[in-house]
Amino acid sequence: MKKLALLATALAMFSGSASAADMAVKALKAPPAPAFDPWDIAFGGGIVSDYVFRGITQSNHKPSVTAYFEPRFNVNKDLQFYVGVAGESISFTNRAAAEIDVYGGIRPTFGAFAFDIGVWGYLYPGGTCFYGAATDFTGRPVGAECAANLLLNGNTMKKDVSFFEVYGKGTYTVNDNWAFGVTEFYTPSFLNSGAWGNYTSATAKYTAPSTLFGSSGVGMYVSGEFGRQWFGRTDSFYGTPAFPNGIHYADYNTWNIGVGFTYKVFTLDLRYSDSNLSKGDCSVFTGAFNAAVGTAPVTGNNPFGAGSNWCGATGIAKLSFDLTAMTNLK
Repeated sequence: MKKLALLATALAMFSGSASAADMAVKALKAPPAPAFDPWDIAFGGGIVSDYVFRGITQSNHKPSVTAYFEPRFNVNKDLQFYVGVAGESISFTNRAAAEIDVYGGIRPTFGAFAFDIGVWGYLYPGGTCFYGAATDFTGRPVGAECAANLLLNGNTMKKDVSFFEVYGKGTYTVNDNWAFGVTEFYTPSFLNSGAWGNYTSATAKYTAPSTLFGSSGVGMYVSGEFGRQWFGRTDSFYGTPAFPNGIHYADYNTWNIGVGFTYKVFTLDLRYSDSNLSKGDCSVFTGAFNAAVGTAPVTGNNPFGAGSNWCGATGIAKLSFDLTAMTNLK
């Protein structure tokens, strides 16, 4: 009897242990995965000491403020659609004081390759036409506003210089530290001048290991770009006595290199930018209101010999912040 009692007790203990083990296994089951939310919003802003676009100042070498807002739809982790609006303060010859960018596109990813394909619109509201004569060199009337506004250096600019570009970008990420890319932009009428424009560039970026500054949370990168801008012929508004039907803007190279420091959502970028445009070609292309007459060779494109420093070497410091709703606002 004692043996039977001990056996019954052992069986009861074994049964109880098994039940406890089952309960422990059930308790360790992973919670259900959160539902995939395809929507996201990126936004940010900043201040820059000189707003430079492809080697040319857009702010007369003065500080500029910028901001953007970009809703995104993620089909999956490798495919994103997006639209956005951005703004920058500028200083143009036609007295436009702001650039408003409206854009949209698609960002597919294939392993280490990431692409960005879309359309970018550049809007410059508030402009005033500057020409200083009643007709262009082909005899076409330019309008009362254009005729009434004269720049003593002979430069001209339309009231509306808004335009759009189609673009494609590709980036190959080698590892956590190195990434290389190419860009391509095309417009049928750069700055509404009538001249087509094509910009191609190569980019490189080195991101330092996250342990470089210990546990401070500060990151660092070094990046650079080399690009070339090609142009077609403008319409007659920008013609000269030698080329009344329009001029061919000078094609040019531009490059920049810089170092950036990141901390949480903030980035401080310090950069050197330059181009190989001469002061005379720079004056012709930008129509700079402060170009100085007689400081560049007289040519068919530049009959007054005006020269501008808007396209030369410059240092740029930019402090910005960037956030996404899914990452920073949860």
